[in-house]
Amino acid sequence: MRYQISGKQIDIGDALQTHVKTELTQTIEKYSQRPTDAVIVFSRNGHEYVCEATVHLSTGLTATARAAANEIYAALDNCIEKMDKQLRRHKRRLRDHHRDRAEPVEFAGAPMYVLAAYEDGEDAEPDTLQPMIIAEMETKIPSLSVGEAVMQMELSNAPVLVFRNEKHGGVNVVHRRDDGNVGWIDPVNAV
Repeated sequence: MRYQISGKQIDIGDALQTHVKTELTQTIEKYSQRPTDAVIVFSRNGHEYVCEATVHLSTGLTATARAAANEIYAALDNCIEKMDKQLRRHKRRLRDHHRDRAEPVEFAGAPMYVLAAYEDGEDAEPDTLQPMIIAEMETKIPSLSVGEAVMQMELSNAPVLVFRNEKHGGVNVVHRRDDGNVGWIDPVNAV
């Protein structure tokens, strides 16, 4: 497994890197046999250290965790504890509901744009109706079942996930609703 351990304006020493690799490897090996890579970023937020970890699994799913504490090792331990909980839930769901997936998740490329917000206030009209694009990136759209899409959204702590439905090949969206439930948008089945 590849590790990318970095710090935002923090010097990450060899001892911390070794500790990250040891602890994260032990946690991941309990639940997943084939992780591909992990990205761990340390930063500071006021007096607290923040640890953000992202683990990419060979099935195409991504698990993320974020934790903060007054000490950098405590932030790491809290983050790994959250990752452990997510991976345990993921494995339980796979065992209970998704035994039939024999092939890895397929991904399709798609352009992604970040649009600039208007700064003149809400009532002001823009000069043109065309939005100003401030960033253009490539993103991946996985082919998943609805259950797997909900699981991926929860694992990555994302508010929304766009995916290609394996059942009919159409683009679908699952999202976290304000009431705590998960919404599913399926344009193919629209009346």
